[in-house]
Amino acid sequence: MKIVDAKVIVCCPGRNFVTLKIVTDDGVTGVGDATLNGRELAVASYLRDHLCPLLIGRDPRRIEDLWQYFYKGAYWRRGPVTMSAIAAVDMALWDIKGKHAGMPLYQLLGGASREHVMVYCHATGRDIAETLDTFEQHRAEGFKAIRAQCGVPGMKSVYGVAKGNAAYEPATKDWPEEQSWSTEKYLDFAPKLFAAVRAKFGFDIHLLHDVHHRLTPIEAARLGKSVEDCRLFWIEDPTPAENQDAFRLIRQHTVTPIAVGEVFNTLWDCKQLIEEQLIDYIRTTVTHAGGITHLRRIADFAAIYQVRTGCHGPSDLSPVSMGAALHFDLWVPNFGLQEYMGYPAPALEVFPHAWTFHDGTMHPGEVPGHGVDIDEALAARYPYERAYLPVARLEDGTLWNW
Repeated sequence: MKIVDAKVIVCCPGRNFVTLKIVTDDGVTGVGDATLNGRELAVASYLRDHLCPLLIGRDPRRIEDLWQYFYKGAYWRRGPVTMSAIAAVDMALWDIKGKHAGMPLYQLLGGASREHVMVYCHATGRDIAETLDTFEQHRAEGFKAIRAQCGVPGMKSVYGVAKGNAAYEPATKDWPEEQSWSTEKYLDFAPKLFAAVRAKFGFDIHLLHDVHHRLTPIEAARLGKSVEDCRLFWIEDPTPAENQDAFRLIRQHTVTPIAVGEVFNTLWDCKQLIEEQLIDYIRTTVTHAGGITHLRRIADFAAIYQVRTGCHGPSDLSPVSMGAALHFDLWVPNFGLQEYMGYPAPALEVFPHAWTFHDGTMHPGEVPGHGVDIDEALAARYPYERAYLPVARLEDGTLWNW
């Protein structure tokens, strides 16, 4: 069996997505996601110009060898562009292997460790009342875990909060939006949101929140300590994780669980946080952390230290990534939670999929492979549209962490 074609498809059915499609000499195809929000074309070029030519003529069954070849063989290791490209190859190869075996991907990984995958969604609002209304809508849909984000008085825009009645979409066309940020206003207001959620909905539903790298370590410690009575499932990315020693300070001051890692690309990025037990959930993704092959290594390492998975699952990772993630989630022994933001209708049409949602949980389906494909003709109707993620500045103009 040999690979005879490998092509990159860039489309924008509501969001920009980068998809790799691999074809074998017996006509079996596999697809992988290589989307890197705001830098999509960099990964598309990496695939098209550097990896795809090297795939032709190779045996698609040698997943591990090809992973090592593209990781070690490039010399320039790690990083989001390299690892997203490798992930797309890896996903596509696992998809092909599953189709040849006539088995869904989770069975190839070792079979299911649970009956279904618990997922969480996002409740947002311009104020607390609006956030509570959205929270109630998601609870009525069956979600057992919901992330709450809310506008902050005195701040024009806040991460995670949609503008108007549209679905939340941070990226803007042509030029990055510059948003203003005030740590003081946020820290004063955020605990009030969580108290309001608990007062209305009690403690029978999991409550999550994303800080999105905005706080210093001591500020993050203050937040975690101030909301302990609200028993959050986790606070996500409380401080930038480049300096992983900083998480020791947060741990010293609060028992609020911590989730980190959506921007990590390899095991080496999260090694210290995991082995020193400075976090509770690792959020690395199948797309940005080298595919199924490497994400399994991260999860197995995390299991030694009782750290569970909490894979990032935004709508800027394609339905291909979601399908692969759900197979991984169904298998992984130390599963914690899976993010699911949902997709605009055109994206779901471009990417036919086998997964299902029921009562706050998802299942990847029983279709051989990872169960997601791409309709190339339909994708061609949605050409790429350049877009950028925002940047944040403090109220005095200092550039901050978005």
